[in-house]
Amino acid sequence: MQPAFVKAGTSPVTSPELRLDLLGFSRRRLGASVAPKAVAFMARLPRTRSGKIMRRLLKARELGLPLGDTSTLEASE
Repeated sequence: MQPAFVKAGTSPVTSPELRLDLLGFSRRRLGASVAPKAVAFMARLPRTRSGKIMRRLLKARELGLPLGDTSTLEASE
C-alpha cells in the first residue's frame, strides 16, 4: 500500500508525533482497512498546469517506475 503524501510547506514539521496523529486520524475517519500505513512528507506535490495533483507520478516515484509523460507537469517557479 502506498503512503499518504502530505505537503510539508516551507518549514516541514515531520515529528513522529505528527506522523502518528495523521495515521490515527485517517484510521478513525476511513477505517483501518483503507487507511494509509505510512505518511510521506514532501516539500511540493507534483501538479498539472490546471492545479490537479498528479497521483500517477507519486505512485511511479514510490514504486521506482519510470515517470512517463510529464508534459502536463506545472513549471517550477
